[in-house]
Amino acid sequence: MELNPQDVLVAMKLALSPAKERPTYARLAHDLAMSPSEVHYAVKRAKAARLLHEIDSGLSADRRALLEFVIHGVKYAFPAQRGAMTRGTPTGYAAPPLNREFAPDGDPPPVWPDPDGQVRGMEFSPLFRSVPKAAKNDPRLYEMLALVDALRDGRARERRIAEKELTKRLSAPRAR
Repeated sequence: MELNPQDVLVAMKLALSPAKERPTYARLAHDLAMSPSEVHYAVKRAKAARLLHEIDSGLSADRRALLEFVIHGVKYAFPAQRGAMTRGTPTGYAAPPLNREFAPDGDPPPVWPDPDGQVRGMEFSPLFRSVPKAAKNDPRLYEMLALVDALRDGRARERRIAEKELTKRLSAPRAR
């Protein structure tokens, strides 16, 4: 079984879920702008890759395994593609929380293509096609995915800060 980018998206969403709040497949599908069958197969693959596991008849992310994969593997497994100028949603160093660390340098920022986006920048392929919609539904998920993008295709300093921030967020105890 081969891990797909949407599997990481689902695992990230579950890693942000409070410990007592286990979302259903239908809820995950809605929140992530995916179909229930896409979520089901993503969960199946993520469980096989040990990024998710069953706990108390619900799903839970193995946050350590997810962190290790995101830091060391995601840029090789799911490399970013850059494209032309487009309207979209900022990501990487141009999105929170990294945009507080990096001043604009005059280059167009990386953006996920989104016709409703408020920023013009260089196209940056999202981890999965529904990421821009999922990010609109959950600001915390948006920040996590922007950090992942900094690891996928950022400069050394951006990657270092993104790794530190992701480690802090995925190592913190989950809300009860």
